[in-house]
Amino acid sequence: MKKLPILALAFMPLLSHAQDDLIRKIESNKSYTSIKNDDPKNKYVFNRIIDLERTSVKNQASSGTCWSYSTNSFLESEMMRMGKEPIELAQLFSAHNVYVEKAESYVRMHGSLAWGDGGACHDVINMYAKYGAMPQEVYTGLQYGTTKNKFAEMQAILKGMLDAVVSNPNGKLTPSWKKAYNEVLDSYLGAIPETFKFDNKTYTPKSFAAQRVGIHPEDYVEISSFTTSPYYKKTMLMVPDNWSFDKVYNVQMNNLTDIIDNALNKGFTVAWATDVSEKYFSWKNGVAYVPEMEYDDMNDSMKKYIFDGPKDERVITPEKRQIAFDNYETTDDHGMHIVGLAEDQNGRKYYIVKNSWGDKNDYKGYIYVTKAYVKYKTTAILLHKNGVPNRLREKMNF
Repeated sequence: MKKLPILALAFMPLLSHAQDDLIRKIESNKSYTSIKNDDPKNKYVFNRIIDLERTSVKNQASSGTCWSYSTNSFLESEMMRMGKEPIELAQLFSAHNVYVEKAESYVRMHGSLAWGDGGACHDVINMYAKYGAMPQEVYTGLQYGTTKNKFAEMQAILKGMLDAVVSNPNGKLTPSWKKAYNEVLDSYLGAIPETFKFDNKTYTPKSFAAQRVGIHPEDYVEISSFTTSPYYKKTMLMVPDNWSFDKVYNVQMNNLTDIIDNALNKGFTVAWATDVSEKYFSWKNGVAYVPEMEYDDMNDSMKKYIFDGPKDERVITPEKRQIAFDNYETTDDHGMHIVGLAEDQNGRKYYIVKNSWGDKNDYKGYIYVTKAYVKYKTTAILLHKNGVPNRLREKMNF
C-alpha cells in the first residue's frame, strides 16, 4: 500500500472515465433516417409551448461534472427569472469545493464511498451556501494548458493519494494529507482566489453570490419518488453519487411530472438527474421516450428506425419504476436542465431539456423527453419551492 500513488499512475491507462464510457455507450442510440428523411411521417415535428430563459449550451467535455453544469445552468436561469443579468457561473468552482469535501468524507468512511467526478444537484446548492459562487471567466478550472475539461489523470492521482491515506501507514493520520491533496487539486483546477475583480468591482465568492447571483439556498428543494419510503416525507437518496447523504422529499410518481409542469407554467426551470443509458435515449436524434416493446424484443427493423417519428409508449407504473431502480436498470447517470415544454404532431408532450455535451446533435444541444421517460427514469429533480404546487407543498410542510 505504500506504493499506491505510484501504482495508480502505472495503471492510469486502464482506468476508464465514467463520462466518456457513458457517451460511448449511447453513441449508437440513433435512427438511420431521422430528420434527414423527407417523409413527414418519419420526422418529429415539435411545437414549443413553454420556452423559458436560459444561457447558452456548454460542454463538460471529458469530465463527470454534469451535475455542476446542469445545476449551475439552472441557477443562471433563476437569475434571469429574477430579472438579474445572466452570468455564466463557474461550474468547476462548485466541483473543486465538492472534491475537497468529498475527500474528507472518503477518508472518514475509510474509503467506503464512491469516488470520481460525480455528484448530485444538491451539491451545487450546498457548495453555494457554504462557499458562494464565481463567474466562469474568473475561474475556468483549465489550469494546465487544456481548452476543455479532461479529468481522468487528475482523478486517478487524487484517488491514489486518498487510498494511501486510508491505508494509514503511519498508524495515525497526519494533517498533512489534506494539504498535499489540495495542492494536487489546485495544480489541476487552479487555486480558488480569496478575492477577484468582475465588472470593475472586487468580490469574494460569498459577496459575489449575495450581490450578483442573489438566490437563497433554503428556497430550493430536491424531490424523488420511491415506493419503499413514506410519501411526502424526506428519505435518503440511495444513489452512489450522494456522497453527502442528503435526503430528498419523496412523492408519488405522477407528482414528479405534476411538479415539473407546475414549475414550467409559473416560469421556473428544473434541474433534472436521470438515467440516460437506455437504448431509447438518443443524444444524436435529440429524443427520449419509452417504447411499448422492450428493446431486446424488437426486430432489427424496429431497432433501426426507433427514433423516426412518434411511436406508442409503454404505460409506466410506480411498481415498474421501483423495479427498474432496484435492479440497476435505472442509475444516476446524468444531470440536465429542463427549460420548457413542447408537443409533437400527435399532441404528445415533451420536456425541452438542455444538455451539457455541446451542440453537436440534431437539436443543437437540446433533447426532447416524454413525460413517460421522466416518470420512469428520473432519480431526482431540484427546483425552487415556489414551483411546487401548493397542495403538495402543504403535504410536505414547506
